[in-house]
Amino acid sequence: MDGILSVVPLTNTMFINSHDWWSLTYRLSLAVFVGGAIGWNRQAAGKPAGLRTHMLVSLGSAIFALIPLMANFSTSTDTLSRVIQGVATGVGFLGAGEILHQSVQESGKPKIKGLTSAATIWLTAALGIVAGCGFWQLSFLATIMALFILSAAKKLERIVFHRED
Repeated sequence: MDGILSVVPLTNTMFINSHDWWSLTYRLSLAVFVGGAIGWNRQAAGKPAGLRTHMLVSLGSAIFALIPLMANFSTSTDTLSRVIQGVATGVGFLGAGEILHQSVQESGKPKIKGLTSAATIWLTAALGIVAGCGFWQLSFLATIMALFILSAAKKLERIVFHRED
């Protein structure tokens, strides 16, 4: 069986030394960049949560992810899992505020607005966590996919479902 399947152990590059300024700068800059890309799209569409909001959500999420990754190299992934759960919940409240802020009542019939904006805030938090963990490939791929969804899927919705928004 030797030679048929060789398993190469991978080093864990997710954990980071608190004195590694280059890696810290890279991860935080990546978070700001991916958040900014999504925020730019939302700002250009005239949405209330735009460039700065998305950049800050992404940066904050990256910082929360970095704390357990820097605190102790023996930190288990359970700690990071709890951080991710906390960020996802907290950002969910921010997204809910975005939905409530944009909801309006017309002729007794509620119209819900802001679902996509809330989803992009939630996504931006996830992108920040990914950047904080140092997974730059996933950050870029997910950002490109999100931008595609925000632009091309909206055009497709208009064509297929004859929507005007």
